[in-house]
Amino acid sequence: MVHADPIRILSVEDHPIFREGLATIIGSQKDMVLVAQAANAVEAMAEFRLHRPDITLMDLRLPGTNGTDTLIAIRGEFPRAHIIMLTTSDGDGEIQRAMRSGASAYILKSMPKDELLNVVRSVHAGRRHIPPEVAARLAEHLGDEDLTTRELEVLRLIRDGYRNKQIAETTVNFHIKNLVDKLGANDRTHAVTIALRRGLLQI
Repeated sequence: MVHADPIRILSVEDHPIFREGLATIIGSQKDMVLVAQAANAVEAMAEFRLHRPDITLMDLRLPGTNGTDTLIAIRGEFPRAHIIMLTTSDGDGEIQRAMRSGASAYILKSMPKDELLNVVRSVHAGRRHIPPEVAARLAEHLGDEDLTTRELEVLRLIRDGYRNKQIAETTVNFHIKNLVDKLGANDRTHAVTIALRRGLLQI
């Protein structure tokens, strides 16, 4: 009887306790092996180049560069990389950015252990996965018009306390009106609150 090679996994997680928990879970499976761990984007890139894992479990919140930017960097060099985003955030903006950037799955850290393992096996078999609760968040804003790069810049400036005059562009009021309308907000402050909740702004 021929046994398949175990699924080789790289874990990218900056919280030691959660990282140890993942290592224990993966170590308990006969069809999986943890080949490396990383705590930030630089380590993740180095470990990926060294080990070329079958699956990477990527935390969305990393010190410095976030998980989606790290995913983009890895897939820029290794387009066939299978990366599962693992996070506490269900903001639809973050989900959309990760999936558009080539994430194979986007799952919440609150997911039961057995479901997590099933997602790893599913992605290794070539499928993509979004759990129902995450899909529901995406569906809420399906068809919404995306904010432009400039509108996101204006939102960040508002969030950081800048007034219209300080943002220093004659069309700033036009941008603010557009982004308030697109987000269904009452005013500029409400727009920032909505954008933060949806993960459209990196904190």
